[in-house]
Amino acid sequence: MNTSTNNNTAQDKLFFRIVMALSITVFLTVIILNRKIIPRPDTFPDVVYFLPKLNAFINGTCSLLLLVSLIFIKQKNIQAHKITNIITFILSSIFLISYVVFHYLVDNTLYPDNGYRTLYFAILIPHIVLAALVLPLILLSFYHGLKMNVEKHKKLVRFAYPIWLFVTVSGVVVYLMISPYYAF
Repeated sequence: MNTSTNNNTAQDKLFFRIVMALSITVFLTVIILNRKIIPRPDTFPDVVYFLPKLNAFINGTCSLLLLVSLIFIKQKNIQAHKITNIITFILSSIFLISYVVFHYLVDNTLYPDNGYRTLYFAILIPHIVLAALVLPLILLSFYHGLKMNVEKHKKLVRFAYPIWLFVTVSGVVVYLMISPYYAF
């Protein structure tokens, strides 16, 4: 094995460890915020109440961008595919920050027993589980895509893409279902 291959393998292992640490940190942060373990401030800006709508808009936009990205790669337009995915990744990062801020500051809204509760949870539960699982897949597929490790990128994207698309679409559906019950 040559030095270049050893360096790439070491970089890949380091990046994998960083991705796993970041993914676990995000997962634990969301759990801690949902359990209200960290004390919240007594007041916060009213713009916080706009965040769920912003998050739904971001998720919807990411859904469309993921579909556009797929079209670009099918057309073998790698540059447009790459740019679209970078934009989608940035928007998803903004979503994550917004989501964490909102759930840190505002109590969870409970879905009422109105005949659609089972459907709501049938969408919400896979949304939450897959959102937790997709982050490392997205980060690793980005890493390999940006390094033009096409085979590794393709293997990861086979799983990451449909999960990421489901999470973004179901995020919009969850918002549309819960938003009429917000107390603000």
